[in-house]
Amino acid sequence: MKIRMRAMIQGERIMKLNDKPVATNKYVLYWMQQAQRSEYNHALEYAIDQANKVNKPLIVCFGLTDNFPEANERHYYFMLEGLRETTKSLSARGIKMVIQHGSPEIVAAKLAQDACAVITDCGYLKIQRRWRDYIARNAPCLVTQVETDVVIPVTSTSTHQEYSAATIRKKIQKKLNNFLIPVRKINIKNHSLHLRFKDFPVNDTQRAIRALKIDRSVARVVVCHGGTSVAKELLRSFINKKLSRFPDERNDPSKNMVSSMSPYLHFGQISPLYIALQVMAAKSPGTNAFLEELIVRRELSMNYVFYNRQYDSLEGLPEWAQTTLKVHKKDRRPYAYGLSQLEHAETHDKYWNAAQTEMLQYGKMHGYMRMYWGKKIIEWTKDPSQAFKIALYLNNKYELDGRDANGYTGVAWCFGKHDRPWPERKIFGKVRYMNAEGLRRKFKIDSYVNGVLQNV
Repeated sequence: MKIRMRAMIQGERIMKLNDKPVATNKYVLYWMQQAQRSEYNHALEYAIDQANKVNKPLIVCFGLTDNFPEANERHYYFMLEGLRETTKSLSARGIKMVIQHGSPEIVAAKLAQDACAVITDCGYLKIQRRWRDYIARNAPCLVTQVETDVVIPVTSTSTHQEYSAATIRKKIQKKLNNFLIPVRKINIKNHSLHLRFKDFPVNDTQRAIRALKIDRSVARVVVCHGGTSVAKELLRSFINKKLSRFPDERNDPSKNMVSSMSPYLHFGQISPLYIALQVMAAKSPGTNAFLEELIVRRELSMNYVFYNRQYDSLEGLPEWAQTTLKVHKKDRRPYAYGLSQLEHAETHDKYWNAAQTEMLQYGKMHGYMRMYWGKKIIEWTKDPSQAFKIALYLNNKYELDGRDANGYTGVAWCFGKHDRPWPERKIFGKVRYMNAEGLRRKFKIDSYVNGVLQNV
């Protein structure tokens, strides 16, 4: 009974994207895009199981496009480091990974012509959904999606856009234990390493970067490397050294009590389920607070971008937030900065400048400072719609974890998403306000500033 129940629960991760039959062909194809890892990957293990059932080898493919929106060398370098590791670890399991230079859906559609079936993972951005629609139409065989980058599948949690963490938390708590199940690793029966395809040279990251026609305006982060093994080591360090202090010190920028998992989650180099199970096994007093961030808050972001197609604009905000910001659009700003001044951290506010500098240099920003950072862009920009665009532009350009559901939701939160109306004030209206005095009162904020600047 327990095995049957678990199979049914895991079945909620699986969705057929077309009604075409399984074909008699050369191999089963796993089109990897969101979940760029070889372990704790439901889509990969499902694909292995399907290949074994039809007694065929499995090919994993990845389409490497030059034109992912707003991506630059910083993002590509981190991603390629992860793909290099994934290619090697798949090879150790007897599975060929084919990485080709081209738009992902075109690469997948071409390789699908010789496939018995196509399995893919699941990202939630509009471009990722368009890619899956394309492959579902153009593959000559069955295409199946397996959701593996959330603990609970988005549509299993809720059938609509949730108002806040409070509303989605109850739904997650009801189902969570059913999905906290380790991913069973399956051995492939028929190896595919002997098969030959035109491959992109990911084993040499520098050579791979040179071969791409990408935006090179933002350099890679030298002190931060991509890959599942790096992510797991950072996670072990966090659990051993920081998790117990996480509930009390996570919001303090001067303490750096963060897990550093967000870039690895962004590129699918580590599984949120794996993280959750490792944290739970630690039996730390910080476990519940961390799982709130990893599951409730993160999956609230997935819910937002899945059910709200305007997640990347001011129009995606609640009506009250849009209205109050427009009402106060003409309020006099105490300071006014253009994009260039903001981008180069040239404001009067040393705390904001430090946060922007952290993002410029290291591709990250402490979560509390990111809220402060976004609030000040509203305050210093004459038009809320322009402020929203600037915040997204800077976040997506420099953050390693930008351009994903968490990034879009984090910016939207600064403008009132997943929040409630507050007492009305100038410029912000009923949107929550933050100021420098609050930073000084709560934290040793100058220590944060000094820590950022001394490493630049």
